[in-house]
Amino acid sequence: QVQLVESGGGLVQPGGSLRLSCAASGIIFSIYTKAWYRQAQGKQRELVATITSGSVTNYADSVKGRFTISRDNAKNTVYLQMNSLKPEDTAVYFCNANRGPLLPRSNYWGQGTQVTVFL
Repeated sequence: QVQLVESGGGLVQPGGSLRLSCAASGIIFSIYTKAWYRQAQGKQRELVATITSGSVTNYADSVKGRFTISRDNAKNTVYLQMNSLKPEDTAVYFCNANRGPLLPRSNYWGQGTQVTVFL
């Protein structure tokens, strides 16, 4: 059984930092593209950052220079370091592991972790 379990969310003031973690089990994590998505209340889920099996990273324009995605294949874990947080970063953050559109069944999600940036 595949599981992705996020942790590290919480409450933080603007300008603060949080590090999200996503621990995977049941899959060979290293061969998957890992991603972080977020969904704010009343809005669609949006892609925040991705890291491929070859360690190529990509970021949404809204988080470039503030967020960093990384992974530790030995620990089957992907991270999202979030710095200089803004109120508009408030959302539920979801971890995703996938192998691209040619393997749609190899697409897994975590349960989400809440990040709230408040004044």
